[in-house]
Amino acid sequence: MTDHSAGRIPPAPHAAGDAAEPAAARPFELRGKVAAVTGGGSGIGRSIATLLARQGARVFVLDLDVEGGRAVVEQIATSGASALFLRCDVSSAGDVADAFAALDRAAGRLDIAINNAGIAHIGNLLNTSEADFDRVYAVNVKGVYHCLRHAVPLLQRSGGGSIVNLSSIAALIGLEDRFAYSMSKGAVSAITLSVARDYLAHGIRCNAVCPARVHTPFVDGFLARNFPGREREVFERLSRAQPIGRMGTPEEVAALVLYLCSDEAAFVTGCVYPIDGGSFTLR
Repeated sequence: MTDHSAGRIPPAPHAAGDAAEPAAARPFELRGKVAAVTGGGSGIGRSIATLLARQGARVFVLDLDVEGGRAVVEQIATSGASALFLRCDVSSAGDVADAFAALDRAAGRLDIAINNAGIAHIGNLLNTSEADFDRVYAVNVKGVYHCLRHAVPLLQRSGGGSIVNLSSIAALIGLEDRFAYSMSKGAVSAITLSVARDYLAHGIRCNAVCPARVHTPFVDGFLARNFPGREREVFERLSRAQPIGRMGTPEEVAALVLYLCSDEAAFVTGCVYPIDGGSFTLR
């Protein structure tokens, strides 16, 4: 099932001092490119979608959260950029097929695919139920599979492009009580390398980013549910657990994703990037 809404305002004119510089000379320029961002209605996905749009891409925000997805599209529209919301549950093959078909009808091409949608889970091997394991796998692994199955043919038809998958530091180091989540993100990193290798000849680059703790509304909600009255204390403890002494921001993750989507990263494929405040190498 696909629900979509659009917003577009003509771009603001360049300042007088910029008139002599061709738009193509701007670093990380995405003008004329079409991007799909799953899980684009909140958190890291929201920051990715808004930054890609700011750099000139036409952005399709795919999310199960209709209210959040439409809010991002409206935010992008007020900045003078172009976006469209498509309701999509990435764990549903039918939803993904409908969403990418709608994208194809609307844009006729795809240049950038961001697989960001995912869910978290806390638990070790023995206290992770089969139902919870299957749910994490369905969203975090099969969701990426479903989206790639539809994104790659569009990228091929467009002459190539960039895929960025959101993995996690949990794919690189052992984290306590993250059994199912670590499994899923390890799979995402392996998928990244496989796709990068298989579609080199098609001009498709595929990379992954592995954030450590990033301060998003999800973190705030998790603390409120699990540590009522101690939110600030636990937040500070979790922040200090990273060598750099704080959590990352969604905007910092989005900046790395932008680089990987841009022509400046044309020589970069098959890479899995930690963005973790030193957690992988300095812990």
